[in-house]
Amino acid sequence: MKKLENKIAVVTGGNSGIGFATAKLFALEGAKVAITGRNSVTINEAVEQIGHGSIGLVSDAGNIDGISSAYEDITSKLEGKIDVLIVNAGNFLGAPLTDFTEDLFDQTVNINFKGVFFAVQRALPFLNDGASIVLTSTALNEKGLGMAAAYSASKAAVRSLARSFSSELLSRNIRVNVMSPGAIDTPLFARTGGSKEEVDGAKAYFASAAPAKRLGTVDEIAAGFLYLASDDSRYMIGGELVLDGGVKTL
Repeated sequence: MKKLENKIAVVTGGNSGIGFATAKLFALEGAKVAITGRNSVTINEAVEQIGHGSIGLVSDAGNIDGISSAYEDITSKLEGKIDVLIVNAGNFLGAPLTDFTEDLFDQTVNINFKGVFFAVQRALPFLNDGASIVLTSTALNEKGLGMAAAYSASKAAVRSLARSFSSELLSRNIRVNVMSPGAIDTPLFARTGGSKEEVDGAKAYFASAAPAKRLGTVDEIAAGFLYLASDDSRYMIGGELVLDGGVKTL
C-alpha cells in the first residue's frame, strides 16, 4: 500500500531542490500532487518529470493576495480538498550585519515568515480535516551563524508557528510539524551569485562542519517529508524532524 494513496498534496517551492524531490516522491507514493513556484518554465519542466497527473501553478510565496486563488485552482483541478500541505518556499539572503539593508530584511521576512503564516491561514478552507501540514525551517533555527541572522530568525519563527498552529487546529485533527534540514546539496548554493570556486568552497565548508562530513541529499530530506506527511507520524503534533548530519546536536 502506497503511503499517500489518493491523497491530494501541495508542495510550495516544488519546482526545484528539496521541494521538487519531495513532490516526486509523493507522486510515487500515490498522491495527486500540485506544486507552486515563481518560474513558469521550471514549473512546467518539474511537472513533466514528476508525472502521475501532477499539476503546477505560478504563485509567489511573498504575494499574500494570490495564495487563496492558487488553492482554489488546485482543489478545482484535482477535484478535492488538500490532505498534505508542504510549505517549503523560502529564500536565503546572507550579508554581514553591518551591510544588511531593510530591503534584504523585508525580502527575507516576507517569504520565510509572513509567507508561511498566510500560506497556512489561507489554506484552511481548502484542507480536509485530518490533514498534515509540514513547514520547512532549518537546523540553524537554534544556531548562531554569521551573515545569516535574519534568515535564522525567520526560520526560528517558523518553528514557533508550528506549535501555535497545532494548538489551534487540534479540533480539526490537523497536524502541523516542522522539517529542519541542515546543509543540503541543492541549486540554492549556485543562486548566491558567487563564482563556481566560491560555491564549491561554501559546499566544502558546510560539509566539513557537519559530523557526517558531507552535505545531505534532497532525497534524504524528501523521505523525511514523507514520514511527516503520512500516517507514520500520526502521533507527532507540533514536532520537529531535524536532518542535518549531526550539526544541531553539537
